Amino acid sequence: MVEGCDQIKAIGGYFELADTVYECRRLPIDGVALNTCRNALEYIILQLHDVRRILVPYYTCEAVIEPLKRLHIEYVFYHINEHLEIADEIALQDGDYLIVNNYFGIKDAYIIELASEYGDKLIVDNAQALFASVFPNIKAAYSTRKYVGVADGGFAVGVSDESVFNYVVDDSSNHDSHLLIRKEKGAEAGFKDYQANECKLDNQPIRRMSPQTKMILSHIDYDSIIKKRRQNYEYLNNALGEKNLLQLPSIDSFTCPMVYPFMTDDKFLRGCLIQNKVFVARYWPNVLRWCNEEGLEYKLAAKIIPLPIDQRYGLEDMGKIIEIIISH
Repeated sequence: MVEGCDQIKAIGGYFELADTVYECRRLPIDGVALNTCRNALEYIILQLHDVRRILVPYYTCEAVIEPLKRLHIEYVFYHINEHLEIADEIALQDGDYLIVNNYFGIKDAYIIELASEYGDKLIVDNAQALFASVFPNIKAAYSTRKYVGVADGGFAVGVSDESVFNYVVDDSSNHDSHLLIRKEKGAEAGFKDYQANECKLDNQPIRRMSPQTKMILSHIDYDSIIKKRRQNYEYLNNALGEKNLLQLPSIDSFTCPMVYPFMTDDKFLRGCLIQNKVFVARYWPNVLRWCNEEGLEYKLAAKIIPLPIDQRYGLEDMGKIIEIIISH
């Protein structure tokens, strides 16, 4: 543990309320603005009139399954490989659709390849890739709160917006307390609120995006966010790339990463980082239940540490992360 840990600035973890600029800018995605990414996925599926079955990767968030169960859609799992790509060729049958994850926001180029192969049968889970390109004929669901400090928010693209006004407008005020607490008192003070507010997003009906979330999202400097995240990612990769067990694509092949995915056999590194106030998540605990310990997906969930690279931090903060990892 680094000496004087109590004085160390917390790095990573959930966001505080987003910093905004006065100038009214664009929303990050030109799509149907809804309350969550999983509801954006549900909105997309509701427009698939011929859907019979959906193929889902084993390595994914359990929230993806939520709308499938609610809509009583059959789903089957498929495996990915060490490049975070489909392991075996998938031949879709009539009524089949394929959900593919843009993992960590670094698989943009691969998604483009799949779009040409699967066309309108492809559904892209861009929950971790807010700035991945939008293609008119490709269905995709996006999440906002993985990248900026808002309580909720998702976008559905590649589908009609005609039915969106059938849904009521969401209210963020009952699950945004963690944003304000972290802004005023720090990460540890608001963590319980964050956990409680995350639970409130489970099993929510589709709603239109709340006015509060839409207002915040329209006053954020996204260009500076992309620049800072790419800079931090590249800095970490230059220092840690040779130690990383995960093969990463070139930074030129994607727009903006969510985190730097660092894969390691060191079982104690995650705890050491958290002890030193570098708060890292696990993507995803449910995979450890779904998969055999010898399977690749289990190893990805167990061994990948998503290092924070977001716009709140600079190269000095990245240096602290590197120091902890190198010295461990």
